[in-house]
Amino acid sequence: MAKRDKKNPDEMSFLDHLEELRWHLIRSTLAVVIVACVAFVMKDFVFGIIFGPKSMDFPTYRFFCNIATSFGIDSEFCGDELPFTIQSRLMAGQFSAHIWTSIWAGVIIGFPYILWEIWRFISPGLYEKERKYSRGFIFTASLLFFLGVLFGYYVVAPLSINFLGTYRVYDEVHNDIDLASYIGTVRAAVIACGIMFELPIIIFFLTKVGLVTPEILRKYRKIALVVVLILSAIITPPDITSQIVVAIPVLILYQISIYISKIVVKREAKKEKERKNAKS
Repeated sequence: MAKRDKKNPDEMSFLDHLEELRWHLIRSTLAVVIVACVAFVMKDFVFGIIFGPKSMDFPTYRFFCNIATSFGIDSEFCGDELPFTIQSRLMAGQFSAHIWTSIWAGVIIGFPYILWEIWRFISPGLYEKERKYSRGFIFTASLLFFLGVLFGYYVVAPLSINFLGTYRVYDEVHNDIDLASYIGTVRAAVIACGIMFELPIIIFFLTKVGLVTPEILRKYRKIALVVVLILSAIITPPDITSQIVVAIPVLILYQISIYISKIVVKREAKKEKERKNAKS
């Protein structure tokens, strides 16, 4: 079969662009499926990671237990085991959890490749200088995403599981957690934090298209602080220490985003000045 010729983006029709996008989506999907198949086979390893926050030997619990012990404070992080069991109440519950966990593992691990395919699709439409400034996009975005995933797994997920798993509205009510609910809590914490850590990248592109400026980000900094603290209170136990632990990285990312927006605005102003000088 003849190799498909690479067309000039300036000469491609709308249908040609759709065809190109289709191939990028197909390759991205294949990458996710391949990684998902590997994750499916490595069932014990994958679910051993997922059930890590269920054990009181988890590093996060030991860390907070050591801090509490050093101050002579009793803490639920120092318990022997979490007072709830995980069960599957559907005939295909475990198999379904196995399938979907493998797929999400494929999405998370295959994230850099998915970004690369997105970049390959949009990069032909950029100017040479824009491509030059954006060469580190895939590495930076992937690094931020995986940092967010680790933060979600080692901080948000265990704090949430420990609080929700030990919370009791009445002594006669016992916590028997459904498998899908437990996995959903871990998955939501991991993916939400991974996306949240992409804030600098999002601000970069929003500034490029003129929707955001450093002045706007500075103006709404106090509102952003309140929103972050509210979100921290929702996803963590109701104590000030846990809320601060979750809020600090987000606030740091917000401040970094302001500097990034400032740099982008300066570059755009410099390019505009160069264009005016070239015309004159």
